[in-house]
Amino acid sequence: MGAIDDLATELSKLPGIGRKTALRLTYHLLKQSPEQSKRLATALETLAEKVRPCPQCFNLTEEDLCSICRDARRDTGVICAVEEASDIGAIERSGEFRGVYHVLGGRLSPLDGIGPEDLTIPQLETRVSAGVVREVIIATNPSIEGETTALYVQRKLARYPLTVSRIARGLPVGGDLEYADGVTIAQALTARRAMS
Repeated sequence: MGAIDDLATELSKLPGIGRKTALRLTYHLLKQSPEQSKRLATALETLAEKVRPCPQCFNLTEEDLCSICRDARRDTGVICAVEEASDIGAIERSGEFRGVYHVLGGRLSPLDGIGPEDLTIPQLETRVSAGVVREVIIATNPSIEGETTALYVQRKLARYPLTVSRIARGLPVGGDLEYADGVTIAQALTARRAMS
């Protein structure tokens, strides 16, 4: 049972995967053909070998620069700072943002031992200091840690001649007021805008 336990232990380290789900996945993999399991192992190995952070924005890429940094049609004067590379996909799916990104690599969380030195805030400051950036949009999650990170980034960038903004938060489209919590309603009211 050593190999089964080893794989289940590794799978249970993934986000959202508990011990039972890890065991279920392990037994599912054992039912597959050896070729399919080898393809999965090869894909994981290739991922580990080829994918790395973009040296400019810290998005994940297999190239020298990520596809967004290479895209000459993007507005390099507007940077959207996100917590993780996975957040970029959500913003890109909206089709509304044509600037570039900066992946912070997480959020400040003193309880988890994550301080400013663990994030890419100095690299963001270096990009801003070049004088090309007009605006930094902080798109961290609306959690206590995300808000703390946003405030910290805002303070670090305060000495530069640019606009630092925060994405609006509030009620989702199709949501009902009666089911929204007080904090969400308060944020929606604060982020209100005039109707044209």
